Amino acid sequence: MIRPGINAVRGDRDLPDQVDIAVIGGGIVGCSATLWAAEQGYRVALLEKGRIAGEQSSRNWGWVRRMGRAPAEYPLGIESLRLWSGLNQRIARDTGFRRAGIIYSANSDRELAWLDTVAREAQTFGLAVSRLSRAQLAERLPGSDLRATSALLTEDDGRAEPFMATPAIAEAARAAGAGILTSCAVRSLETSGGRVSGVLTERGRIGCAAVILAGGAWSRLFAGNLGIDLPQLRVRSSVMRTTPVRGGPDVALGNGQFGLRPRLDGGYTIARRGRAAVQVTPDAFRLLPRFLPGLRRNLSELSLTLDQSAWDGMVTPRRWADDAVTPFESCRVLDPPPQAGALRRALRDVRRAFPAFVGAQVAESWGGIIDVTPDGVPIIDTAPHLPGLVIATGFSGHGFGIGPAAGQLAAEIATGSAPLVDPAPFRLGRFGAASLRPATQPVTP
Repeated sequence: MIRPGINAVRGDRDLPDQVDIAVIGGGIVGCSATLWAAEQGYRVALLEKGRIAGEQSSRNWGWVRRMGRAPAEYPLGIESLRLWSGLNQRIARDTGFRRAGIIYSANSDRELAWLDTVAREAQTFGLAVSRLSRAQLAERLPGSDLRATSALLTEDDGRAEPFMATPAIAEAARAAGAGILTSCAVRSLETSGGRVSGVLTERGRIGCAAVILAGGAWSRLFAGNLGIDLPQLRVRSSVMRTTPVRGGPDVALGNGQFGLRPRLDGGYTIARRGRAAVQVTPDAFRLLPRFLPGLRRNLSELSLTLDQSAWDGMVTPRRWADDAVTPFESCRVLDPPPQAGALRRALRDVRRAFPAFVGAQVAESWGGIIDVTPDGVPIIDTAPHLPGLVIATGFSGHGFGIGPAAGQLAAEIATGSAPLVDPAPFRLGRFGAASLRPATQPVTP
């Protein structure tokens, strides 16, 4: 069952004949790209096979952080926090964003070493990070029993409500002039003169000069039909939310066992932290050589999951004709069941650390699918040998927090505008593919 609670976004009835930019994927990155482009005066159509924020953009933890990222992501994280800070006013809608602080705590040598690395990197990028002793952590979180030896705090990092944020951005994009089309899968791209000239959807053709592929976990499949080999795998996640809790922490917290975040309704979002469930699929075997170095480095933080996705990966077509029904129409929303055991352990550990949660009830739990790259850093780049196509995918569980800046960067690349951060760390060519990148021709509004 598709989880309830997402603020619904009504799709437009009619397809436009021609736009400047077509954006594939109604998650936070696609919606942010659409919003920025529409605000600049471009004609934009956002195309979503299911519903806005139906997948990971509404199923994540809701953290908006800069601390603890891969060094390549820090500039995007910094710019995104700046955008988040003014987003409610910019779009005249509430995304649930609040600057409320994030704490990482540690009680093992491995976790302490990671905190040391995070502190050094944060200092390099000029972030205000406070180191907390065990006594200071207890003072900051009264009533807790974390048993941590050290922690890091960023007071000005924040959080937002996933079920509110992406729909709000989509509605703002529509108000700025963008078309929002839901239940409208893109089957393929049309090319003319060797570059993108349109998108072919299940409801008809839309002419365009540029396309942004922000399809999340579906991006590899779509790109593969175009002859582009994206190194991207799927990781299964599970999250729960509680009923309101009195006396719980007022900041988001992550440690070696769990992650939690206060919600606007007084409850908490909780998930198991430190064990990523990699789905065993045919793609996992195909991409093993490219992912193997990362698997070796993070072996203690990974587990293998054999579930329905293994069969789905074998029977899902990897190629189709432009006028054929696609896998995107056969499965509108990825909605895996939550991993109950992992969530029980997370809630158990939360209750040990915070006695205030002993009486808390689980209001809802859900599963999600995260799109990951071999180095855990997203791809935001022009497509190899297909001018006019920009790929924005592989956010590896970080996409919600950096979504506003990542979407803007993708739209800037698509339009030839000056980028808000250096896009070099996000190029597809770093994986050894697409070393010859064609120059894209700017799109004019």
